[in-house]
Amino acid sequence: MGSVEENQITSRKNPLVRAAAQLKESAARRAQGKFLCEGARLCRDAAASGVQILQCFYTLRAQTRYRAYLEEILPAAREDWVIGESVAELLTDTRANQGIFCVCGVPAGLSASGGFAPTGPCLVLETLQDPGNLGTVLRTAEALGVTEIVLLGDCCDPLSPKVLRACMGAVFRIQLHMEEDAGALCELLRRRGYACHAASPDRTATPVTEIDFSTGRHAVFIGNEGSGLTAETIRACGSRVTIPMGGRAESLNASAAATVLLWELQRAAAARREESHG
Repeated sequence: MGSVEENQITSRKNPLVRAAAQLKESAARRAQGKFLCEGARLCRDAAASGVQILQCFYTLRAQTRYRAYLEEILPAAREDWVIGESVAELLTDTRANQGIFCVCGVPAGLSASGGFAPTGPCLVLETLQDPGNLGTVLRTAEALGVTEIVLLGDCCDPLSPKVLRACMGAVFRIQLHMEEDAGALCELLRRRGYACHAASPDRTATPVTEIDFSTGRHAVFIGNEGSGLTAETIRACGSRVTIPMGGRAESLNASAAATVLLWELQRAAAARREESHG
């Protein structure tokens, strides 16, 4: 850690701080090709996951309270600055900040679909708009071992502060791709041997428990929180899958549906591995 005198920023008008604060907005993230990571654990996860740490800002309070975290973050940072509490208030996106912020380069796993070459179970999310939902899905996917994920259409920014908090750093470690055209995506997947399944609440769709995920490659498509998948995407997939439900509920939200479908995908994959080693 550098000396406080050399590395201290106390003014909210400091150009480095102002540029970092702008990264709370999606337009600035796109323009600068950077994002802002906040919090001791999340910043440490970014550093441990190999994310490029361009600048680390931390308060004296954080230097004392989160020293163990900073000892892992600072060696990975190109620059580090001690900031005043009022500067931390400018950078934070939470009500009670921990006083640690990192300006980061975009993770290596985040890309346009031109280089998309999946090999394992694949999840496609179409026009998800709720950051909490997207973050939960990414975290669940990582936990279940599904690391090939496509954001189709106008999804919310996966590097927004709310998504980063909800996904608990999963976005740093998964392969996340962007695609605008459902037809082109389905064609790409089919060329690589994938069956494409559109999640639907329609009771005429095939129940997920009746689909054989144990053979071949599979991609599951999940739609917008309010309106589900577009008709175009459902047609492009060809196969429709539904989650059987009792009671009066007509559908699950995107994150709950993703959890069930990803579990079925991975349960089948685990069964296949057991058979091959049996």
